[in-house]
Amino acid sequence: MNKIFLNDNTKPGKPLVATIGFFDGVHRGHQYLISQVVAEAKAAGMESAVITFDEHPRKVLHQEFQPQLLSSFEGKLLLLSKTGVDNVVVLHFDKAMASLSACDFMSKVLRDKLNVKKLIIGYDNRFGHDRAEGFDDYVRYGRELGIEVMHHQALSMGGVNVSSSYIRKLIVQGEIETADNCLGYPYTMTGTVVKGFQEGRRLGFPTANLEVAPPEQIVPATGVYAVTVRLRESMESKQAMMNIGTRPTFNGHNITLETYIFNYSGDLYGQTILVSFVHRIREEHKFDSPEALAAQLKKDAAMVKEQYEKDNDDEE
Repeated sequence: MNKIFLNDNTKPGKPLVATIGFFDGVHRGHQYLISQVVAEAKAAGMESAVITFDEHPRKVLHQEFQPQLLSSFEGKLLLLSKTGVDNVVVLHFDKAMASLSACDFMSKVLRDKLNVKKLIIGYDNRFGHDRAEGFDDYVRYGRELGIEVMHHQALSMGGVNVSSSYIRKLIVQGEIETADNCLGYPYTMTGTVVKGFQEGRRLGFPTANLEVAPPEQIVPATGVYAVTVRLRESMESKQAMMNIGTRPTFNGHNITLETYIFNYSGDLYGQTILVSFVHRIREEHKFDSPEALAAQLKKDAAMVKEQYEKDNDDEE
């Protein structure tokens, strides 16, 4: 996959069949759209391209807006590299680009800079200043500019159109299995292990306390989860369980993300880890004593291990 970071020196290359969007999470709906772009490009004897942005457009336009994202920018590029698309074009989204009308964007960027000949629009995608225009306008401008504009239908799963906003909603509600199914892979957070309150260690469950980076990553609903953990250095996958919550048994208030890795005793402080969510085991509860919590954690660990054994049996 060729990565193109658009700038003033970018010159048009080979004719492209392209699509455009933020592509947060590169979920199954995105994958379906991109597969149509790749197929259309091959049929037309052209190269395929995904055009995306380095910043969430709403974050640039509204400084108070704090996006909740399914993937980091680097993670998005990695996911896009697995789709089979020939090129990923990254646009620097700023107020100057936001001020372009749809027609100006299509002429000055898509045609003049990128040599786009065919543009496939996602079912709910709009672009241009204030997103004021729609598909029929894009088609009309395309005829004038020599760009064929086509509409792409949504991917529906369980009677619902798969979208980034729908998946975010599932994650914040704790419906992680459905979210993973819509993503096409386990939802994954990246963070650094920092010093916590040491309560898990005293209970016999030493945990890695995760500080999420980037902070825009969406955090699942509170509760206990079956997860897999990968250390960035080795990328070896390890089974684990994670608790997300406020530590109500200890009268905590702030949300913490604590991961207990099975059969692991190394020092993780300062290391970057990737946590992939597989199942939600239970909601968060306040227990009468630390001893009652420790007893429940043993049951949680057994349930997580049992779930992984079931998953392995289902794969065989």
